[in-house]
Amino acid sequence: MTWMIALFQSRTRKSTAAKSGSDRGANRGQLATARDAGKPPDIHPAALHPHLDEAVRIDTRVSDLIANMAAGELSRLLDQDGDGGVDEAAERVEQAEIARAQAESDAAEGNRRLQVARQQFAEYAESKATEAAGLGAMIRDLLNACEGVGAEALTKKVCEIKETMDAAEAEARAMATDASKDAAKKAKLTNASDVDAAPMETSANGALATAADADEDEDDVAMRDDTAGALDAAAADLDPSMNFVERAKYIPLRLDMEERKLLRLLEAALHVSEYTDKVDVLTFRSKTQRITKQLKEICAIMCGLVVATDYRAGQQLIKDKEFVDNARFFQRIFEIGRRHKVMNPEKMRSEYGKMIYLLQDSQMADVQELLNFKLVEPMRTAYELLAEKNGLAMLKDGLMHQATAEIMHEGKPRIQVQREIKAKEKAREHLSRRYAHSDLSSEEILSVLYSVSDNNAYLRFNRDPVDRMIGYLKQYFDPKNPEPGFSLGITMGMGGARLSHNHERQYTYVMQSMMLWREVSNDMFKLWYLAENDLLREGAHYQLTNTGQGLNRVQSAPQTNKAIHQVLGRCQSKLGHWVGSSVVHLGDHNVPNALMFIDKYTQVPRILNPTTLVVARVEELCEDDGLRQYVESTFGGIDECRKTILADFFRHAFDGSGADNFFDAGSCIDGRLTSAWNWCSKIEKKSYYPVFSLAGFTGFDGGDFRS
Repeated sequence: MTWMIALFQSRTRKSTAAKSGSDRGANRGQLATARDAGKPPDIHPAALHPHLDEAVRIDTRVSDLIANMAAGELSRLLDQDGDGGVDEAAERVEQAEIARAQAESDAAEGNRRLQVARQQFAEYAESKATEAAGLGAMIRDLLNACEGVGAEALTKKVCEIKETMDAAEAEARAMATDASKDAAKKAKLTNASDVDAAPMETSANGALATAADADEDEDDVAMRDDTAGALDAAAADLDPSMNFVERAKYIPLRLDMEERKLLRLLEAALHVSEYTDKVDVLTFRSKTQRITKQLKEICAIMCGLVVATDYRAGQQLIKDKEFVDNARFFQRIFEIGRRHKVMNPEKMRSEYGKMIYLLQDSQMADVQELLNFKLVEPMRTAYELLAEKNGLAMLKDGLMHQATAEIMHEGKPRIQVQREIKAKEKAREHLSRRYAHSDLSSEEILSVLYSVSDNNAYLRFNRDPVDRMIGYLKQYFDPKNPEPGFSLGITMGMGGARLSHNHERQYTYVMQSMMLWREVSNDMFKLWYLAENDLLREGAHYQLTNTGQGLNRVQSAPQTNKAIHQVLGRCQSKLGHWVGSSVVHLGDHNVPNALMFIDKYTQVPRILNPTTLVVARVEELCEDDGLRQYVESTFGGIDECRKTILADFFRHAFDGSGADNFFDAGSCIDGRLTSAWNWCSKIEKKSYYPVFSLAGFTGFDGGDFRS
């Protein structure tokens, strides 16, 4: 309101300028003459009277304006004298504020891109140093082979090549070390100035750590020679032991019937809500008021749905009560929704994003001050229930594996499957009787066992497709000797590829990428738990930014970032050699927040499941004589058809495509998945797409694919 009064005062002064112009001119003349003569000005008091009268008139009009403001006098006067000038001024102020926020976001994004570029350059220098070391070792072997042969000219030439390679290797090592130190130094300075805005961390086993210490050429060469064996051994060793105590900390409890009723109310309220449409917009007006209004609206809808479902329960909920009186009800219903989504990633596709964002806003201090209650409570897990009821000893029982194991029916006779089901049921009954006591009922024990079983079912449908694809890679492709026509080598610029790898390097790159996906899928419940902690922590701030894909909430995720780097470090330490960049995008324009990170990696089974199902069904399709003739005439046979599909997938789902720069795509951790998405978008143009259609494929969205 102050700026409106100032604007009115300015216009009033302009309207009186003509009347007092001559007096002001005379006064200015006297001031100038006095200044030139070096004495104080001689202004007669009567000359000040018009200015005093003008000031009194302005003060009187402003006082009247403030007094009549509630009645709309200000709006009427300004509309009569200004033709919408106030609205134009407000719009200009709002546009300037939006431009300032966008400029700050662009500057922060530029800083993040510079950090990533430094790390990628350090990794590139290290890879070139390793290649130079390998070539140097090959030349030394050749030189040793030439000794005693007597070809002096050949030996001399090889020695010259060796000296050149040694110099190139030393130069590459020095460049890698300098680049690593510079990247680490700049990252440390950035983190010191703004810890919360750091977009990525460097893994302890990543390139920045190894670049400064890599100085043993023979070890590098031996490591390259044993790549295939290391990959197979790592794939076998990455499975963690059946530690149910650790797993149970992140496994949500299965919903009971009463909770499922509340879940339907929550889904109905979120479905009709337009929360993000009303809140996530760039405007200079107060966001807190809009957030509070939308939150209360959703709470009111849920209360109304409770009344419509059960009038008596609804009456007890809302009669003579404020929202704060029902805080426990709202906390519980939102916690149920979060728990259901983690257990069922394919559910609540649009509602979950609204729910997380409104809960994120409800954690803001100024919003809580207006609401007077919190909407967030910790997620109920199997470990938490057993800890409350003094039943953690059950998680260490040897029957836990049998009582929660997923029954796999493939390739087994029916009698064996039934025998395994009965053994599983008996193990559950035995555990429920052994560990039940006055505080922990048998029903609660069974709830924990069912929850762990749900986690195993999740792993079957989300992690096992990665295992099958790794199996296909090892079954149909040799890491050293490519089969004619089925080489995995890619060249930049050909077929949309943005990377250049020979067959062996691409084989290693694909294997590492899928092993990383497998580990992420295996730890998804833990990553999801930490992601919600990052999103819903109190005092956390986000920035609404145009990331090139619309307005998104850019927010750091320290717990999730640490966990994914631990997964990456575990893979790197097992493999011993990493191809490509180890940059993880999180909290920047590519992956704005932890919610986007989780959504990104829940797409892995949606890509791999249909692909593995089609590959597996080729033989079944060929039971029809007509389809067999088509497959043989087009591809050359069943195995050739499978290898055609798999070779194209292993080439172009991991070729760095999907963007026009190495920051948004390429060989970084997230860029590998971006390339896979790009391959999915072009599936209709592939020569083998009719095989996909015949196998029942309709899309990578999961719900419509007939398994």
